Amino acid sequence: MAKRVAIVGAGVSGLASIRCCLEEGLEPTCFERSDDLGGLWRFTEHVEEGRASLYKSVVSNSCKEMSCYPDFPFPEDYPNYVPNSLFLEYLKMYADQFNLRKCIQFKTKVCSIKQHPDFAVSGQWDVITLHEGKQQSAVFDAVMVCTGFLTNPNLPLDSFP
Repeated sequence: MAKRVAIVGAGVSGLASIRCCLEEGLEPTCFERSDDLGGLWRFTEHVEEGRASLYKSVVSNSCKEMSCYPDFPFPEDYPNYVPNSLFLEYLKMYADQFNLRKCIQFKTKVCSIKQHPDFAVSGQWDVITLHEGKQQSAVFDAVMVCTGFLTNPNLPLDSFP
């Protein structure tokens, strides 16, 4: 049975994590609190709580050759420094090319991640999520937190010696 991996966030890192898990024969489930993928690169007029925001005219500050996934270059006709709207389109193309959307649960907030009661033996995690007012709990063999570093830090120092 494939090991189950919870991935928090469907931005640049979350998408790459889904793909890597699939390539390794793992079973990824990505939880994305918003209604679409893209993370930071998805501009919204309204700033969403807990999500880093960018302004409408943001352009990547590294060239497209340095900003792309290694085996999935930006389209030739994209400018050297990619505007956020095209960067988002690129991420959607990546997700579609490798069929990653099937692993993403949109509008799903991760409420808590805790060690399973038998963590010392199993190494498993209890993940509690909230989707459309309904709370669900699931057990995963691993967790990847891909929420970026541009929002409020979470330092669970009391959880680690």
